[in-house]
Amino acid sequence: MTEILIATGKLSDTEPYLAKLLAKKETRASGFLYINALLARSPDKIGILHLVQSLAKAYPELAEAQFAIAQSAWGADQDEIALQALDKTEVLRPNWNMAALLKGQVLFGKSPQAALDFYKDFLSKHPDANEIRINLAKLLVNQKQFDAAKKEFPLILKYASDNNAKNSPEITTIVGLLAYQSGDYAGAENYFQQAIALGFKDVDQLYIYIAQSSEKQNQNDAAISWYNKVQPGQRYLEAQINMANLIARTQSVDKAIEKLDAIEDLSTEQQIIVIQTQAALLAKAKRDQESFDLLDKAVRGLENTPELVYDYALAAERLHKFELMESELRKAIAEKPDFSAAYNALGYSFADRNIKLNEAQQLIEKALSISPNDHFMLDSLGWVHYRKGNLDKAIHYLEQAYKVSQDPEIAAHLGEVLWQKGQHDAAIKLWHDALIINPGNEVLLDIINKFKS
Repeated sequence: MTEILIATGKLSDTEPYLAKLLAKKETRASGFLYINALLARSPDKIGILHLVQSLAKAYPELAEAQFAIAQSAWGADQDEIALQALDKTEVLRPNWNMAALLKGQVLFGKSPQAALDFYKDFLSKHPDANEIRINLAKLLVNQKQFDAAKKEFPLILKYASDNNAKNSPEITTIVGLLAYQSGDYAGAENYFQQAIALGFKDVDQLYIYIAQSSEKQNQNDAAISWYNKVQPGQRYLEAQINMANLIARTQSVDKAIEKLDAIEDLSTEQQIIVIQTQAALLAKAKRDQESFDLLDKAVRGLENTPELVYDYALAAERLHKFELMESELRKAIAEKPDFSAAYNALGYSFADRNIKLNEAQQLIEKALSISPNDHFMLDSLGWVHYRKGNLDKAIHYLEQAYKVSQDPEIAAHLGEVLWQKGQHDAAIKLWHDALIINPGNEVLLDIINKFKS
């Protein structure tokens, strides 16, 4: 009955049923831990908070009741209420890892440093709280405090071993991934090999991780050897595609395409993925006609998934087949109405060609409504405002995009708008800084040469 009431939007009507569930002392604590998961389907997050607060009122001395308030408050973006409830939880049930994890997450939304300080303080009192330590390491990596993160890795493994953790291969893999994200590729490889020795179940996934670590160290032959260890099954196609990309970079595109052609027993979905990969390799090598021909053949002979049609449209655009591109992108959007990349591609194409600017803006804004804060889409919105002469708005969106990703094309666009605003020194500095990160980038070199003359 409770689930039916939630599904039909009658949240307040659930209270007597939930109160009855919580009345039993033996299941009360677990009931409060379960309650937010039960209510999660309701979109009324403030309503959930008020309901949980009402249910918890009868149990002021129960830590789980305060914790449930904190969970629902966090879900409703009421961070202060969440923190107050967590402070009460801590008094009622000190040293509770689950509550400490949530408090760190809530604090992170206010200040990453506050979350770091809290986790460090908690660990100074409870050094064996390994779940907290793992979260601390993740947060340090997120904040690019890599040296501090690396100091936590051996401690995570030590406490997992001391506690005879059954999931120590999984924990070792997590440490390997954190080392990889920290740029310690040799260390990551070592952790992944330890995880294999400890009996990690998904060994093919570890082979891929080790291969990727080898790639980062320019140990290309070793990487290929590790990819080749992956057996036919769930990870096989991923390994083959990664290997093909490596072969294309270090040997030749043709060898990479041959490698992908040799894969047997592919489903239709997998065939499409392989063709998309091959077409992307050809496009990257500036072999645009071959890329288009491959996709043209695919859309005529295989199921037209929105993603395949999207790639076909972009291949058409590279050959200036704009009418075909537009019709195919509209087809992809009709098939998949939440396909943000397709809205963005069509809008950006209009903006770049300085046509249909009002529709271009509408398409790009639609894309951003589906994928907020996407740097490519913010760049597109900035570019359409530039085309419409709204230079200040253009700078606003392009700067937002560049904060998310220091992509060279965004740098080129932002620099061009700054130049047109008369901020020549800022534009030149931006382009040259971007060139240091992306040496030889054609888009940046073209824009610099354009304004140099």
